[in-house]
Amino acid sequence: MALRQLGWTNLQLTTIGLGTWALGGGEWRWGWGPQDDQESRITIQRALDLGINWIDTAAVYGLGRSEEVIGKTLQGMVKKPVIATKCSLVWDEDRMISNSLKRGSVRQEAEDSLRRLGVEAIDLYQIHWPDPEQEIEEGWGTIADLIKEGKIRYAGVSNFNVEQLKRIQPIHRVASLQPPYSILRRGIEDEILDYCSNHDIGVIVYSPMQKGILTDKFSKDWAQNLPDSDHRARDSRFQEPELSVNVEFVKRLSEMAKDKGKTVAQLAIAWTLRRPEVTAAIVGARKPHQIEETVHAGEWELDKNEIEQIDELLEARSDALEKVK
Repeated sequence: MALRQLGWTNLQLTTIGLGTWALGGGEWRWGWGPQDDQESRITIQRALDLGINWIDTAAVYGLGRSEEVIGKTLQGMVKKPVIATKCSLVWDEDRMISNSLKRGSVRQEAEDSLRRLGVEAIDLYQIHWPDPEQEIEEGWGTIADLIKEGKIRYAGVSNFNVEQLKRIQPIHRVASLQPPYSILRRGIEDEILDYCSNHDIGVIVYSPMQKGILTDKFSKDWAQNLPDSDHRARDSRFQEPELSVNVEFVKRLSEMAKDKGKTVAQLAIAWTLRRPEVTAAIVGARKPHQIEETVHAGEWELDKNEIEQIDELLEARSDALEKVK
């Protein structure tokens, strides 16, 4: 699989990284429904066997569960993949989640992640959300201290805008940004990608398949039968009137992908990787067959005609949304 350098760092990442949000299960606020830990471990191992060399997670995914599953899977491995995890979302004894970037909180979160992952240093440690915004300098400064102590190799952020990036750059150089990016969510094209390119900040995008919408399995029946423990059941994109419009849009994407012998998921991921500013895409998987499919997206370079065809489908989707609103 192709490798791309993450910004100014010496990390060489495969263009596809394994996302483990869903491996946290469904017993928390933003869960994805029930998940078997043994199947999670098999999925992680399969991703590594296929050549993926990095895993993205966060302490909050399953309230520590995702990190623990990763740690158990990697235990005893001589050569471990690059591990990226995140801080700023914390929880209490009642499993209520809140935001904190206070010095003591960030330091404790890092220590807890090191323990759960079973590593001596975290390769890429990221602030998950710039919230509370007035604390981002304090949190970022704490991460800079942890780098000096050897507990973190590189520091990045997720969901930051350009002004927030500018605020923390003087404290410690930002290695990477993790923003949402998909065919259906293109906001980072306005100014964020240019800023990252000009400052040699790596970009690793999340939700390229838009939480499962941009896949062949997406249908009205599937969306309407998501379990209550799956946060997507409360997402407007999975509800009418947007649901029917998205189903039709994915149908057209599927026709396009099949003409190339590809799947909708592969098309969606390859589309994000068409941008030279994007280092890699985080691709979530709950079962081995899912990563076996999506890993091949890193081999597909969309041509000009294919990109223009997607733009035309997006215009048609936009017109359809206007009619139902």
